Amino acid sequence: MSDRKLLTEWLAFDYSPDQIKESRDLNGGKIIMKGVLQKSDTLNQNGRIYPKEILEREVRNYQKFIKENRALGECDHPDSSVVELKNASHIIREAYMDDGVCYGKVELLDTPSGQILQSLVESGVTLGISSRGVGSTRRDGDYDVVQDDFQLICWDYVSEPSTPGAFMMKEGKDFSRSDLNRHFTKSDRLFRLFNDIKEWK
Repeated sequence: MSDRKLLTEWLAFDYSPDQIKESRDLNGGKIIMKGVLQKSDTLNQNGRIYPKEILEREVRNYQKFIKENRALGECDHPDSSVVELKNASHIIREAYMDDGVCYGKVELLDTPSGQILQSLVESGVTLGISSRGVGSTRRDGDYDVVQDDFQLICWDYVSEPSTPGAFMMKEGKDFSRSDLNRHFTKSDRLFRLFNDIKEWK
C-alpha cells in the first residue's frame, strides 16, 4: 500500500444555457447546478477505482459539511488539502448516492472566484467537477484501487482535460496528520468515527 496522497478525479458537469437561465429565474438570481459528482466501482480517467463502500461512506461523512454550510469548493485543484476561503467559488448544497453514483446540487457563489465560474458557465464553457481527497491506493493489475483511509475534502470545478488524467495533482505529495487536522476539525473526526461505528452494526 502506498502513502496517503492528494487524489483528484474529473467528470463533466453538463448543463445548457436554458438550464442556467431557468436556475437563475427559480433561485432568486443564483445559479444552482445538478448532476453527477462521482461514480464508484468505475475505472476513471486517472486509472483509479473508488470502491462503492468507500465513496458511500465519504458522501455520508460529507453531509456534516453540507449541513454546516462548509461544503465549499474552488475553481481548479490547488496543491492543498485545505479549501481556501478566499478562493471559494461554489458550495455543495446536496450530495447523495444512488446505485453507486454520487449526485449533487451545487450553488455558484457571488465571490470573486464564483463570479469567474458563473461567467464561464454563462459563456457555455464545458466544465468538469472533480473530487479532492486524501488517501492511499493499491495497485491491482492495470489500475489503482482507492483504499479505506481515503477522506473526501471537496469537489472542485475544473476545465476539461485534453489528456486523460491531466487532473492528477502532484500525486507524489504526501499529506501528514497535521495537514488533515487543518481541514478536519475534532468534531469532524468524531462524526466520522461515529459513522464508522454505526456501519459496524
